[in-house]
Amino acid sequence: MFGTRLAAAMDEHGPLCVGIDPHEHLLASWGLPASAAGVREFALRTVSELKGSVAAVKPQSAFFEQYGSAGVAALEETLAAARDAGLLTVLDIKRGDIGSTMGAYAKAYLDPASALAADSITVSPYLGFGALEPAFELAAAHGKGVFVLALTSNPEGAEVQHAVRDRESVAGSIVSRVRQRNAQALGTPDDLGPFGLVVGATISTAARDLGFDPSDCGGPILAPGVGAQGAGLTELRAVFGSRALESGQVLATASRAVLGAGPDGLAETAAALNRALTVTD
Repeated sequence: MFGTRLAAAMDEHGPLCVGIDPHEHLLASWGLPASAAGVREFALRTVSELKGSVAAVKPQSAFFEQYGSAGVAALEETLAAARDAGLLTVLDIKRGDIGSTMGAYAKAYLDPASALAADSITVSPYLGFGALEPAFELAAAHGKGVFVLALTSNPEGAEVQHAVRDRESVAGSIVSRVRQRNAQALGTPDDLGPFGLVVGATISTAARDLGFDPSDCGGPILAPGVGAQGAGLTELRAVFGSRALESGQVLATASRAVLGAGPDGLAETAAALNRALTVTD
């Protein structure tokens, strides 16, 4: 099951997940063209350099898709290379739709027969949490993971995520629904479930102010915002609490803070950030 695999990987390699976000300015700093070929070289080099250094990588699909079929082919190669390197993958796609369309997205990214299959994906619940059921079902069938957007750090997100219905915030209801889904999948609350949340590492007291604890979801938490966006161990403690960090529930994500070191400095920078994020007391 994905939760168990992720917990083991984090125990061995630390809490850091490196985002593979080939922005044009990063491609330029690496001496690469802003093209599918440049993105391919950037991503494959990142995977190669990070092998054995981190628990997971998080390719951002949009940076590949913008170059059309050649960019998607580069994403396929990146996912395959990560598998070969023993790195878990979180494919950041934020898909969310209804019925057969959501089912098709699930097959594209969670079915092992697909060239785009990842170990886990990000999804958006804002067409209704129940609309994500095809992704949950396929993930459970194949030992994959699903991270549901819950409380993000972008200011625009608050108008939906902070909204209150029947005395519960939208974000809080997502935590509750993910917890229920994990309980169904596990049958026991003692293990880390396959279904988790995306909660920004820079949200400060937002979750507490809304009256819920993200760690109650029973699954892993993907926490973007580490490094260049300002979050470190102190901010992670403030958002998630020491218990969630010590138990290996929080997968902290950094992109620019690692990628900006250039291809020759990736492994060393990731190792240093991993140490800085590791709870030792």
